[in-house]
Amino acid sequence: MYDPALVEPMRRELTVLGVEEMRTAAEVDKVLTSDDETVLVVVNSVCGCAAAHARPGVALALQHDKLPKKVATVFAGQDLEATAQARRYFKGYFPTSPQIALMKKGEVAFMLERYDIEGRTAQDVARRLVEAFDEHCG
Repeated sequence: MYDPALVEPMRRELTVLGVEEMRTAAEVDKVLTSDDETVLVVVNSVCGCAAAHARPGVALALQHDKLPKKVATVFAGQDLEATAQARRYFKGYFPTSPQIALMKKGEVAFMLERYDIEGRTAQDVARRLVEAFDEHCG
């Protein structure tokens, strides 16, 4: 498990945007069992592609006019129970870090896995998320 002091600045990159942290399995269940809402779930990470592409891409995408009802995050390597629980909802996808899922009615409507993020720009990640928001968010 990573030192909490090490990951705090990485957490803040999302929480300052209003992204809700889920640190326990119960918090994950509470957020992801709402049947009528779209929820963006960011599996945050200490890796370079999370720092350079995923978190900045999420920040750019959240400036779009059409957004999910909720945006939440778990931190891989830190919030172990919450991360494992979030991944249980990602049926059909292998666990990767980072990973960004758009959930609709409790199921994955769109997914960006590490291979979709790594080597891309933050703008690429944002563009893909915005396209998913336009398709799946009211």
